[in-house]
Amino acid sequence: MTVTDLPRQSARPTNAMSEAALLSELEQVVETNLNRHLSTAKEWFPHEYVPWSEGENFDGVLGGKAWSPDQSRIPEIARTSLILNLMTEDNLPSYHRAIAVQFGQDGAWGTWVHRWTAEEGRHGIAIRDYLVTTRAVDPVALERDRMTHMSNGYAQPDSYDAVHSVAYVSFQELATRIAHRNTGKVSQDPDCERLLARVAQDENLHMVFYRNLLGAAFELDPDQTMRAVANVVQQFQMPGSGLQDFGRKSVMIAKAGIYDLRIHHDEVLMPILRQTRALERDDLGAEGEIARTELVEFLDGLDTAATRFCERREALLAKQAARREK
Repeated sequence: MTVTDLPRQSARPTNAMSEAALLSELEQVVETNLNRHLSTAKEWFPHEYVPWSEGENFDGVLGGKAWSPDQSRIPEIARTSLILNLMTEDNLPSYHRAIAVQFGQDGAWGTWVHRWTAEEGRHGIAIRDYLVTTRAVDPVALERDRMTHMSNGYAQPDSYDAVHSVAYVSFQELATRIAHRNTGKVSQDPDCERLLARVAQDENLHMVFYRNLLGAAFELDPDQTMRAVANVVQQFQMPGSGLQDFGRKSVMIAKAGIYDLRIHHDEVLMPILRQTRALERDDLGAEGEIARTELVEFLDGLDTAATRFCERREALLAKQAARREK
C-alpha cells in the first residue's frame, strides 16, 4: 500500500461556506500569523552555506574538468534525495501561480504569498550551489532534469478549493522539512547537513503558518474542513511526484529511512491532526463525521502498511549484514 491508496472522496458538505467567505473570514488569521512569522523568521544568506573554495570549472566553454561520479563526497542515496528535493523546489513558479490564484494577491493573503515565494526561492538557490560547487551531481543531467520538470509545470488537483489547499500545504511543508533534515543526516557531510537544517527551519515556519490557518478553518466550518483533510490525506502526493523515476527513487529514499510510510504516518499526518484536534472534535455534523470515519480507517490501514514495510526493511538489512560477516 502507498500513501495514495484507498481514495474515497465525497462531495463538499451541503452547508459548506463558500470559498470567498472562508478566505474573507481567514484574512485576520492570516494577518496575525504573518506578523508572527515576520517577527520569528531569521534572515539568512544562501552563499554563506556553500563551500565555494572547493569549486572549479567544468568542461565546456571554460575548458574545465569533466564531471564523474567519484568526485562526489556524499553517498548515492543522499545525492538521489538531494536531487529530488531540488527538483521539487525548482518548480516554485508553478507553486506561486497556484497559491496566488487560490488565495489572491491583495491584503494579508497577498503579502504572505509573496513572502512565502521569496523564502522558498532561497532553498533551490542554496541546494543547487552546494551540489554544483562540491561536484556532488552531474550538472548536465541536473539541468536537463530541471528543464523537463519545469516545462511540465505543476497543477493542484481540480477538486482543491481554498480549504483543501490549506490542508495540503500543512502536511506538505512538514513532510518537506523532515525530508530535508533526514537527507542532511545521511549525507555524511557537515556542510550539507548544516545547509539542509537551515532550509528545514524555513519549512517548519511555513508549516506552522498553514497549520494555524487549518486550525482556524476547523473553527469556521468543521464539516468542510474535515472533508478537505480526509480527501488530502487519502490522496497525498508530494509536488515532485511528476518527476521521472519518482516512484523508484521514493522507494530508495524509503529504504534508507529518509522518508517512509512510518515517518509519513507518525511524524507528518498525526502531529497536524493532533494540533488541529481533528480526531477529537465534538463539533462535527453528520457529513463531517462521515469524513472523519474515512480518515480514521485510512490512517489505520496506513499504520498497518507502515509496520509491514519497516519489518520487511529490517529483515532485509539483517540479511545484508549477515552476508557481510561471512
